[in-house]
Amino acid sequence: MSSFLSFVSKTSDISIDPDAVEEASRCLDQFTAAFNALDLAGMDAQLHFPHVMISGVDTLTWDSPNQHPSDFFQRLKSTGWASTRYESKVPVLSSQDKVHFLVTYTRRSGTGDELTRHTNLWIVTKKKDAWGISLRSY
Repeated sequence: MSSFLSFVSKTSDISIDPDAVEEASRCLDQFTAAFNALDLAGMDAQLHFPHVMISGVDTLTWDSPNQHPSDFFQRLKSTGWASTRYESKVPVLSSQDKVHFLVTYTRRSGTGDELTRHTNLWIVTKKKDAWGISLRSY
């Protein structure tokens, strides 16, 4: 129990670290560039593992890369999707090695029409001098 108490008792400055935000935001941009290029390996390169996704009360944990279904992009394209873009990436909490973003992104058709809009919490962390997405809450 003492390790739990020390873990949750860490204090942090509530100010936003602009350098960390810039670097973590670049990771998000690289993830979405790979997403739009249909590059699953490129997407995985922007994730830290274990990678956690939360949707409602359900949690999915990927312990390693190569977890996306092989038909992931085929299914997405069947909805009319052609690209994804960020509408906003608002940092809500940061330190030198972690940034929580409130991310709003849209999925777009080939003509640029908005198909869907999503607002999620994504946490980007710096491990071994590399930024990666550690958690996405949908």
